[in-house]
Amino acid sequence: MTTTTTYSIGELAKEFDITPRSIRFYEEQGLLEPERNGQVRIYHNKDRVRLKLILRGKRLGFSLAETKTLFNLYDSDQNSKSQNQLVLEMITDKRAVLTQQLEDIHMLMNELDDLEERCRAELEQQLRGKLA
Repeated sequence: MTTTTTYSIGELAKEFDITPRSIRFYEEQGLLEPERNGQVRIYHNKDRVRLKLILRGKRLGFSLAETKTLFNLYDSDQNSKSQNQLVLEMITDKRAVLTQQLEDIHMLMNELDDLEERCRAELEQQLRGKLA
């Protein structure tokens, strides 16, 4: 007889350092589907793995909708080729967005450097004028 490991919402929340409310939100979004025993949610290893993937995707900048698309693809077709192709497309898109953001940050840093330099020069000039 094999027993499957199950988890409570509190156990998963503690393990992943998130709130039970976050887990319930992911359930409302259709990303998790725990078993129910009355009002009690019973999470299986599949739910735990999905929660881990949700959090990893979030950390990498993927939206919950993108994560849900991947889960739906996996649930309907466990062919890793189509999943990998979609993930590669998503990675390419994410890299493009991040590259643009990085370029924008560099541009803003240069503008701040220029403004700082002008302010320091003007302040130095003002201080010299008061001392004279």
